[in-house]
Order: sequence, then structure tokens, then C-alpha cells
Amino acid sequence: MLTTLLIRRLRAHGEPALAVKPFCSGGRADAEILSDAQDGEIALDALNPWHFRAPLTPLLAARREGRTVALPEVLRYLRQAAELSSRLLVEGAGGLLSPLGEGFAADELIARLRARAVVVCPNRLGVINQARLALGSLPKSARADARVVLMGQVQPDSSVKTNAALLGELVGAGRVIALPFLPRAHQAALSPKLAKLLDAVLA
Repeated sequence: MLTTLLIRRLRAHGEPALAVKPFCSGGRADAEILSDAQDGEIALDALNPWHFRAPLTPLLAARREGRTVALPEVLRYLRQAAELSSRLLVEGAGGLLSPLGEGFAADELIARLRARAVVVCPNRLGVINQARLALGSLPKSARADARVVLMGQVQPDSSVKTNAALLGELVGAGRVIALPFLPRAHQAALSPKLAKLLDAVLA
């Protein structure tokens, strides 16, 4: 949802950015939405080169199909994609430390590519702990510049009123952005308020 909103915002500004989702397990709906958000300009298999049938972490899903995904080929793919765009957005799969291939997870990709990380969490009770654990697990080179995006929920609990402020107090107010609940984010109108929030993520 967030990647779709961000690529739409960048393209609305006329920036030739590109969004990819290297890994999908158990379906390719997310990759298909990203493809639609880019007007189909990038083929689905180019946007999502590693996709597996089983709804498992990519490492296990690949093994179930007798396939092996190696770190060098993923890095090569991402570097080539970055050369084709002014800014490359890379959507993860399964979380920062979820194994993507043999011997690596998203944290390794972030470190090797010197990428800027965006930690995305549901805005609900427990998010303070979740976000701080994720930030602490990032490579040291990525921690200081990482953003945290809190995604609004269909049924918000009472913690929503204080989560963003407290997390900002703990990690830096300018690093925490709270988005409202968007039932169909890929179709949501980019209102001035929403656009401003997205710009804060991209800044």
C-alpha cells in the first residue's frame, strides 16, 4: 500500500522513479498493484522476478519448488533496476529479518546497497516496541536516516492517539509519519494532506 502511494506521488511530480517487489510468496497481487500504479510500463516478471506458490517466507517457498535464490543475483538485479530510474523503491517481503534467500534477508540488501530504510508498521498497540526493534535491527549505516511509517487500521485502538508522538519522542519526531486508514490505498486520491505526509516519507 505504501509503496504504491509513494510511486504515485513521485510520478505525479514527473519523476521517473521505479518501484519493484523482488519477492512474492503465495500470490502476486501486491506486485500486480505496483505494476498498475506504473501504468504497466515495467513487465510483471521484471518488477517481481522471484515469485513462489507457497505462502511461506521466500527462502522456504523457494526450497519447496527446488529453487535457490543467491544474494549476488538479487544485488545485481536491484543495481540494474536502480540504473533505469531516478529513484528506486524496493518493497520488502515478510519483514526486515525474514529470510529471502540462502543466507540473507532484507537487512543484508540494505547494507550492501547503502539503501535508505522505511520501517512500516500497523498503528496499533505494540507498535512502539515493534518499530524500535526493527530500527535496532537495521544496519548501522541505515539507522540514523530511516523513517517509520505508521499505517492506520480499520478498527483503531486507543493507542493510536499517542503512538506517533511517543515514538517520535524516542527516535526523533521528524522520522515518524502516521498515515490514516486507506481502504483502497492504490485508488486513494492524493489529497493535499496525504501528499504532504508522503513527501515527508520521501524527503
